[in-house]
Amino acid sequence: MSYVEILKAVFPLLEGADLASCVAVCKQWRDIAQDDYLWKCLCAKRWPSICKRPNPPTVTYYKLYQTFYKHQRQQTLLPPRLSFDNLEFFIDIWTRDKLIFSEVVSGPVLQTGIKCPPPRICDRLGFHLEGPDYKMILPVEPRFKAPLGETVSVSVLVGRKDNNKVACIINKSVFDYIDRTAYRAMAFDYLGFSPAHPFVPGIRAWISLLFVDDKNDSVLDVFGIEIDFCDAAKSRDEVLWLLDILDWK
Repeated sequence: MSYVEILKAVFPLLEGADLASCVAVCKQWRDIAQDDYLWKCLCAKRWPSICKRPNPPTVTYYKLYQTFYKHQRQQTLLPPRLSFDNLEFFIDIWTRDKLIFSEVVSGPVLQTGIKCPPPRICDRLGFHLEGPDYKMILPVEPRFKAPLGETVSVSVLVGRKDNNKVACIINKSVFDYIDRTAYRAMAFDYLGFSPAHPFVPGIRAWISLLFVDDKNDSVLDVFGIEIDFCDAAKSRDEVLWLLDILDWK
C-alpha cells in the first residue's frame, strides 16, 4: 500500500478537528484532507438531515462544517450597569409559619464572604469556602438552627438603592435536599426575567444553608448562607448582568 493510499484509508476515520489539522501539514496532505467527500461524511455524521437535501449546498461541505462547528469564542462582557454597592438582599427563612431568620444584607457583605470558617465543618465544605471560585456567602452570626422534621422554606428579594425597585430571586422555595457529605441544605427557584428578555428561560437560583456537625440529627446548626446561579453566572460581572435583566418592579 502506497503512502497516499494509507492517508486515504486513515483520513476518513478522523474527527473534524483532527482532519482540519491534517490540512495544515503539507500540500499533499491538504489536497487529500480537503476532499469534499470526507467532509460530506463528517457533516452526515453530525447533521444527518443536511445531506438529504435534493440540491447540494452552495458552498463545499468543508466550508459548511467549518461554519457550524466553530467553537464559540469566549465573549468579553461589557462593564455591568449594576454594582453590588447599589444592591441589598432581603433573605427570609421560615419553618412552617414561624420566621427563623430575616436579614437585609448589603451587596458588599455577600462579596466579603466567610473569612474564618468555624470549627467542625467537613473538609469538602472547608475547601469550597477557601477556594478561589467566585462565591456569594453571608456569614450568619449568631447562628440559627433549622429543624429537620419540619418544612423549611426561603424567599430572597434583591433591591436597588438608586430607584427603590425590587426583583425576586427565590420565592418561598423549600429546602428539600440535604447533602450530609458537603454539610449544606439546598433550595432553588427559576429566575423571572424582564419581558424585554423573553428568550432567557430556565436559569435557576440556588440558596444553601451551610451548617456544622453538632452531632444532632434533628436540627441544622447554620453558620452561613450561600447564593449562586449554577453555570449561568460564575463571576462577579456575570452575576451583576444576570441580576440586571430580572423583572424589576
